[in-house]
Amino acid sequence: MSRLFALLALVLPLGWGAPAYADEAPAAKTDNTEAAADDKPKEDSAVSHHSVTVGGTSIKYTATAGTLLIRDDKDEPTASMFYVAYTQDGTDLGRRPVTFLYNGGPGSATIWLHMGSVGPKRVVTSDAAPTPGAPYSLVDNEYSLLDKTDLVFIDAIGTGYSRAVGKSQDKDFYGVDQDGKAFTQFIQRYLSKNGRWNSPKFLMGESYGTTRSALLSNMLTRGGVALNGVILVSSILDFATESFNVGNDLPYIANLPSYAAIAWYHDKLTPKPADFQVFLKEVRGFAFGEYADALMKGDKLDDATRADVIKKLALYTGISQKFIVDAKLRLECFRFMKELTRDEGHTVGRLDARYVGIDHDNAGEDPEFDPADAYITGAYSAAFHAYMQGELNYTPDRDYHLFADTHDWDWKHRNGFNPWWPGSLDVAEDLRQAMSQNPRLKVFVANGYYDLATPFGGSEYTFDHLGLDPSLRANVQFGYYASGHMIYLSVPALKALKADLAKFYDASATR
Repeated sequence: MSRLFALLALVLPLGWGAPAYADEAPAAKTDNTEAAADDKPKEDSAVSHHSVTVGGTSIKYTATAGTLLIRDDKDEPTASMFYVAYTQDGTDLGRRPVTFLYNGGPGSATIWLHMGSVGPKRVVTSDAAPTPGAPYSLVDNEYSLLDKTDLVFIDAIGTGYSRAVGKSQDKDFYGVDQDGKAFTQFIQRYLSKNGRWNSPKFLMGESYGTTRSALLSNMLTRGGVALNGVILVSSILDFATESFNVGNDLPYIANLPSYAAIAWYHDKLTPKPADFQVFLKEVRGFAFGEYADALMKGDKLDDATRADVIKKLALYTGISQKFIVDAKLRLECFRFMKELTRDEGHTVGRLDARYVGIDHDNAGEDPEFDPADAYITGAYSAAFHAYMQGELNYTPDRDYHLFADTHDWDWKHRNGFNPWWPGSLDVAEDLRQAMSQNPRLKVFVANGYYDLATPFGGSEYTFDHLGLDPSLRANVQFGYYASGHMIYLSVPALKALKADLAKFYDASATR
């Protein structure tokens, strides 16, 4: 989701107001100490009470929408971070799990997870099709995780209602480590303010939010916060798996199983395999075997092997052999999105390839837009604003930013073990360190079959190369769903995800 939103501020010049007359006595000098104190950033909150039925059981809960301040080493406020917390009423806070949730980007607000996944409310959107216009429906979410954990949805600085304060600027937090430090401070502040240090603690991030989670797992561990579990929704930890740079063949290999799944979904395979899982197992074997070997040989690849690989690539992806030859055996993501259904005059989505879009013409190389993004954004935004005002009674005097301008994001990262080295970001080592220092920490990796933003093949490759001690490997679980990047856009997939996470919490929150 790469949109930019500009905020125009209207500032009245000093001195505007009622006119001053020459014959009036000058106003008495006042003490501005109290006024200056009033200008200091403050934490705010709006508290409301609700109930939701999950799994046939009515759950009474308290919703708190507000901000928490994070501070620098001089104890000066540097940012006000917005959150919405849902806490079940009448529970033992020392035993009740609490989960911190956020979206990614970097530079995306957490509106998507908040309004679509496991919160107590869910906006209704059309599955794999354009959502009709307003008014939109907001319903009780029977697949909420409130029966298992309290939920705290957090917006990154520069997104949502989160802003830098004092002498800081939003851009000061636009970086891997800067963002990680801010979230670490927020979580520690929330635990202290709400008496949750002894609660079982979980992280749930989506997309770049999984990158943040891997980093946070290490930062929080070093800061004295022992996590029970980390949930990675549509994960990317090693960015080399999605960096389509000349000379890097890894993303072509990692994307191939997703291409095959999407071609299967759109009936572009001849013949179409009857058993989806058996088919994907075959493609995985080819991708990380024969295909990987062929790409590694580069220009030394012999003609017979090249011809065999081209034939199989066409068979598995539905893309013509000529296109594959022209692309030198390497199918880049956006080319695949444009080419797969070009004969139908459509493109397929990146976030969720089940969605199809229509470009101005069929001659282009890349799609004009991502339909999986365009078809839902209006519904999420409208439902969120109505919900904040109508049910949570939170009406701040600032705009809610869906996205921040993070084009100058600082990708440098030092994980405390290895110094930063120029190249693609990789935070998998942070997660390995956290799991090694906290051997009871469990990880759940949720993947959508039709996700081209963070393909499941990349997640599998990353965890296969995590270097975990054999005694810890069973702490990692994978889940797969017939959906895309935002798994919850498919209600059947959301239902399956909830069932898997319920088991995960039961296993991770116990001693």
